[in-house]
Amino acid sequence: MTRSTLRTCARRALPALLILQLALLTGCAGDPSRCYAKALPTQGEGSLAWGPNLSAASKKSLANCKTYAERSGGTPRTCKVVLTQCKS
Repeated sequence: MTRSTLRTCARRALPALLILQLALLTGCAGDPSRCYAKALPTQGEGSLAWGPNLSAASKKSLANCKTYAERSGGTPRTCKVVLTQCKS
């Protein structure tokens, strides 16, 4: 791999790792955010968001997906929620 390729991979991996870490911390914090949703664009970075219900988590995830997709050079208009679930 060239340095340019490594920098590109690192630039894309860092936000994804931060999002994952935040999602894990939020899930273990004991707050009422019991549901999560994952939204992905056809190109670029997606988002995982937590909320008190599926609707709130989906809205947050979709909004975050559009932001992250735009920042990563993807397609924010194609963001769709692909996974929703609540903890029991």
